[in-house]
Amino acid sequence: MIAIIDYGMGNLLNVKRGFSYFGLESEITQDKNKIENASKVVLPGVGAYPDAMERLKITGLDETIYRIVEKGVPFMGICLGMQMMFEKSMEGTVTEGLGLFQGTVEKIEGLPKGFKVPHMGWNTIHVERECTLLPKSQEGMAVYFVHSYYAKVKDEEDLVAWADYGMKIPAVVAKENVFGIQFHPEKSGEKGLKIYERFGGYSE
Repeated sequence: MIAIIDYGMGNLLNVKRGFSYFGLESEITQDKNKIENASKVVLPGVGAYPDAMERLKITGLDETIYRIVEKGVPFMGICLGMQMMFEKSMEGTVTEGLGLFQGTVEKIEGLPKGFKVPHMGWNTIHVERECTLLPKSQEGMAVYFVHSYYAKVKDEEDLVAWADYGMKIPAVVAKENVFGIQFHPEKSGEKGLKIYERFGGYSE
């Protein structure tokens, strides 16, 4: 069973529908035991980084995440969920993140003329390296973004794919059993949905 972490923020039903499209069993849950015993775990997210991290800490779900990652359970963050995997965010006041990837989350700014914030809508991605969730063959795939902050990745080896939006926007990051997706797979057509299928079938 794939556990979708419910901490009060995120497009949970859309993610569940993404897995159901491929006949994959998933459950939206706050139950720590269910999350720790799941075959795979997803952290969705929309909204403000400080609020989301506060909810994870208040509920103790941050510690649950550390335990499942340490055990080698495949773990995927989507949109804000991906950003929370980094060390800290500059949104509002500085907020400590989960620190699963090195780097900071910063506001998209200083863009060339014609580019607006938020980065919203379809954009193509460039695949830097092969990844279980995103094969090299998906170079140039169009996906759907909605965000005003981006992950400034410190370790380039973690970067799988990026989008050009007048600056380099990390789109997919991965390290061992941990994956982050900045765009919304369920809003990105058939090819985007395939990320859910690949995650559901992923094994080390």
